[in-house]
Amino acid sequence: MNLVRWDPFRELEGIQARLNRLFTDLPTRRNDDEALSFTDWSPAVDVQETEKEYIFKADLPDVKREDVRVEVENAVLTVEGERRREKEEKGKKFHRVEREYGKFVRRFALPTAVDEANVRAEFKDGVLNVHLPKTAVAKAKAIEVT
Repeated sequence: MNLVRWDPFRELEGIQARLNRLFTDLPTRRNDDEALSFTDWSPAVDVQETEKEYIFKADLPDVKREDVRVEVENAVLTVEGERRREKEEKGKKFHRVEREYGKFVRRFALPTAVDEANVRAEFKDGVLNVHLPKTAVAKAKAIEVT
């Protein structure tokens, strides 16, 4: 048996992390037939803007492309999916599991000037890139001051 030095601050960090997950997870409804449920984790997302489009980049390591769904409806971008936990098998055991697993949902309110018909999503190397082209109305026009 190994002796492990007890660190009360590590215990407090664990409690804080669990409380943060409890209070920051948003309720989601998968479909009208299912009851209200909470997401298990939330992936990190970067949002960029160029002259022509908005780009959302979500880190989804170990998530399969088939397990990700992207939807744009009523000026809201929804990214949802699931990262599945590996199962312990004969000859393989886990000593520590720190990554979060399960279902996730992220929703983002979009500017009204996004061309929803031409949204495209790419999944490569564990990163989901969602490209939302701007409409002609959204592009800023410089006005000369006289």
